[in-house]
Amino acid sequence: MENYEEQIDKMRLPQHVAIIMDGNGRWAKQKGEKRTFGHEHGVDAVRAVVEVAGKLGIQCLTLYAFSTENWNRPQEEVDTLMSLFVQAIHAELDNLKKNNVRLRVIGDVNRLQAKTQDEVNRAIQELQHNIGLTLALAISYSSQWEIVEAVKHIAIQVQQGKLSPEQITTQTIDENLTTVGLPKLDLLIRTGGEYRISNFLLWQAAYAELYFTPTLWPDFRHQDFYKAIVDFQHRERRYGKTGEQVQGK
Repeated sequence: MENYEEQIDKMRLPQHVAIIMDGNGRWAKQKGEKRTFGHEHGVDAVRAVVEVAGKLGIQCLTLYAFSTENWNRPQEEVDTLMSLFVQAIHAELDNLKKNNVRLRVIGDVNRLQAKTQDEVNRAIQELQHNIGLTLALAISYSSQWEIVEAVKHIAIQVQQGKLSPEQITTQTIDENLTTVGLPKLDLLIRTGGEYRISNFLLWQAAYAELYFTPTLWPDFRHQDFYKAIVDFQHRERRYGKTGEQVQGK
């Protein structure tokens, strides 16, 4: 097996990586198990990518854990996912603390069960003084919901006379999103073989590099993450400029 870790240029790392963790259900089905079996084993992949991000010195890792659309799934699956969040956070807390990881949650957290909210808030408080990797969990999140909420907040500021329409800029939008304060998104990964970003970080991904892999999420491990980063480093990021401009020719 090719060693992608050895190919990584530590001077050209993405500072913010986001992952759409797709394929748990299909992975479980291939093994003749319920979808919930896939979610349970997906925790191992989460542990692997957090380890890689922390080891490399990536500033932020955002994981799409549960979308607002996921509330429409069978109740048994929703209940299992909520229970898994609590179990995983509780089980990984000491390890996150030891590895200097700070936790953040983005999304409509008011829809979460009280037990889930309490566990998440407790973990955030216990890890708040860490200064290494920021692990952002997108729970009960959708980008369209986030943008609508941002527009509402901005409208209130205009209504209160704190802001005029002419003063609204892209920075104004940034400052009213749930990701405020996080580094700009560099790399968006989706596992499971689908080629869409499913209402995830639509605004933030405007200039992010997209990487799609057929690997189902429970099978995604360290070398898969390293491979995605190597692929990212082989791309020329032009931001609307020509290749010659970027290269200074």
